Amino acid sequence: MGKRGVVVVALTLASCAPPRLDSGADPATPIVIAHRGASGYRPEHTLAAYELAIRQGADFIEPDVVITKDGALVVRHEHRLDETTDVAQKLPALRNAKRVGNDTVSGWFVEDLTLAQVKQLRARERLASRSHEYDGQFGIPTLDDVLELAVRMSRETGRVIGVYPETKSPSYFRSIGLPLEEKLIAALQRHWPDLGSAPVFVQSFEVGNLERLRAMAPVRLIQLLAAQGGPPDAGGTTTYATMATPAGLREIARYARGVGVEKRLILPVARNGATLPQTSIVADAHAAGLLVHVWTFRSDAPFLAAQYAGDPGAEYRQFAGLGVDGVFSDFPDHAVGALRPKPR
Repeated sequence: MGKRGVVVVALTLASCAPPRLDSGADPATPIVIAHRGASGYRPEHTLAAYELAIRQGADFIEPDVVITKDGALVVRHEHRLDETTDVAQKLPALRNAKRVGNDTVSGWFVEDLTLAQVKQLRARERLASRSHEYDGQFGIPTLDDVLELAVRMSRETGRVIGVYPETKSPSYFRSIGLPLEEKLIAALQRHWPDLGSAPVFVQSFEVGNLERLRAMAPVRLIQLLAAQGGPPDAGGTTTYATMATPAGLREIARYARGVGVEKRLILPVARNGATLPQTSIVADAHAAGLLVHVWTFRSDAPFLAAQYAGDPGAEYRQFAGLGVDGVFSDFPDHAVGALRPKPR
C-alpha cells in the first residue's frame, strides 16, 4: 500500500467507532476476540473464518503468525503444517524431523517451505469432532492478507475491526535466522502507521519477544499465561504460576498492557469437572493496571463443561460477571449474543 492508500484508509476509519482497547470500564461487556477466526464454523486461520467472525460481530480477529523459509509471515497456529493443511499430499518429499525444545518432532514445517509452496496448500479442520465440509476449500493467508481483510471489512461494516496477532515460537524462529518481530511491526505499520492508537494487540507466551516488540514500537502487548508450564524462552527458570502472582503481574505491567489468561487460572476445576471458587488473578491484574483477556471459549460438547447444561451463553455471562475485559472465542456469534443481547 502506498502513502496515498494509507491516508485514505486512515480517513475512512476515523469515522468508525473503534473497539474498546484500554478502558475495561464496563466489565459487563468484554470485547470479543475471534480465536483463529470463527474457527468453530470454518477451518481455523482462513480468510473465510476471519470474515465470518467479523460478520458475527467480533471486535478483533486473531491471527497466529509463523514465517516461511523465504521470510514471509503466514498465518497458522503452529509451525507444523500437517494437522491443518494438505501438505502431506501436496509436498510429501518435504517431511522432516527436527529438535524443537526437548522433543524430536516429525512432520512438515513452515520454515522448510517457501511462500510459493505454502500457497499451493489448502486448509482443513484440525479437530475430528468438528465439521470437515470445508476441507480443501480455502488457502493459507499471509499476515498481510488478514490485515487487508480487517481494513476492508472496517470500511464495509462501518466499525473498526481490530487485529490481535500472536507470535508463535518466536525464540525458535529467531534461533534459526527467521526472526518474526521486525517483519510483524513492519506489516502492522503498513496499515496503521501510528501503532500507539491502532486497534491492535500483540500477544505471546514468551517474555523476551514482547520486550523486543516494546522496544520497536508503541504497540499494545499481551502476556499470555497458561495454567501449566512457563515461558519457552525462560529456560525453566520462570513459571506462569509465578507470573500470575501479584508481584509477577506488577512485573508484567512493566512491558505489557494486559494478560491473556487461561480460563482455569480464574476458575479452577475439581477432578469431577466442577468449577472451584474464583481466584484473585482478575483483581490482582486490574490492581497492577493490566487488562484481562481470557482463553478459550468453545461451545461444542467436547469443550463446554457439563455445568452449563449446553448453554454456552452461561459461561460467557459467568466470566463477564467476574470482571474480565475480553474473551477469546471459537464461536464469536455465541459470545456476542451472550454479552450484548438485543433489546426486546
